[in-house]
Amino acid sequence: MTKAKELRDMSDEQLELTLKDAADKLFRAHIQRQTERLDAPSTLRQLRRLIARIKTIQSPRERQTAAAAQPAAAAK
Repeated sequence: MTKAKELRDMSDEQLELTLKDAADKLFRAHIQRQTERLDAPSTLRQLRRLIARIKTIQSPRERQTAAAAQPAAAAK
């Protein structure tokens, strides 16, 4: 799995793509679990944690971007 340091080094676009990919894999893993074809149940936990790591990294970046845009909007 991807480490948090590797995720922090990614750009916003790369993080977004990784998040979409992980969410898709999680969905497929849930379907496999329902049909009893999931080989490793730990996959669900790993994917949930990866999604949480990505969102944790994205949150401060989004706040920082919003804070940088706010003074520019107030100046107009």
